[in-house]
Amino acid sequence: MRPIIIGICAAFFFAFTFVLNASMELSGGSWIWSASLRYIFMVPFLLCIVIMRKNLRPLLTEMRKQPGKWILWSFVGFGLFYAPLCFAAAYSPGWLIAGTWQITIISGALLAPLFFVTIHTQNGPLQIRGKIPFKGLIMSLIILLGIFVMQIEHAKQLSLESLLLGVVPILIASFAYPLGNRKIMDVCEGRLDAYQRVLGMTLASLPFWLLLSLYGVYTVGFPSKGQSVQSLWVALSSGIIATVLFFMATDMVRGNMQKLAAVEATQSMEVLFALAGELLFLSIPNPSPLSCFGIAIVILGMILHSYVSNRKVEEYLKQSVNL
Repeated sequence: MRPIIIGICAAFFFAFTFVLNASMELSGGSWIWSASLRYIFMVPFLLCIVIMRKNLRPLLTEMRKQPGKWILWSFVGFGLFYAPLCFAAAYSPGWLIAGTWQITIISGALLAPLFFVTIHTQNGPLQIRGKIPFKGLIMSLIILLGIFVMQIEHAKQLSLESLLLGVVPILIASFAYPLGNRKIMDVCEGRLDAYQRVLGMTLASLPFWLLLSLYGVYTVGFPSKGQSVQSLWVALSSGIIATVLFFMATDMVRGNMQKLAAVEATQSMEVLFALAGELLFLSIPNPSPLSCFGIAIVILGMILHSYVSNRKVEEYLKQSVNL
């Protein structure tokens, strides 16, 4: 239950991304700076945290062992996640992006066969390939159904081009984020804590963000003061607080694909928090009764997903004892 609660807290801080990115787009800011500034601003804060915890040297030692994997999977987990997310903000409102982003619930579950799970048997540890948690996947579909119901009225108001440019990048991001996160977890093998892992991935993805910044200077010029300040808030709330909380939650269930899928499902709460944020700060219209019905379906889907995932894990462990 604790990883689920931490995951929901992470979703709350992640929601600031959608609200602030929408705000920056409305004020004329470029998605290039919304993406790159977040990770550039994250570096000094994360460095201070890790140094204060006296964990910088172990992190650097770990990164030197496999620099190629760190750069590759950090680019996937952070670069191919956040750049498309910010790009989509130029074509779709924040609430629609937050809703579409919940496809990561299914994306994360579909990635299970790419990883191995360690189980303990009478003959010692045994590694087997992960399986897609189909029962949990069905519950995820319920969550997505609720999100679809909640957003269907708004989606009708968008053109096909805006819909595609707003959806396709998020589909890419939905696979990139859990893939990069899990691959780095495998590289670390539990030797690094959440703060070290977030800092390591941020440092390893810096070449991409610096190149993107140079592209931004060449194409749209330097960012405005307002966009820089809002990007700083995104870096603090979403980039540091939310990411560390989410990584802490995934660390708690590391090696358990069913529980990992349940933790990732908590991110569906982002759409609720993003909707509330846009209502408060961007003055969007109040949700209709149909949208409220969709919210209820999302909450129900989350409860069922968590229940089914935990039951599946219990049955799985009982069977593995007899291996």
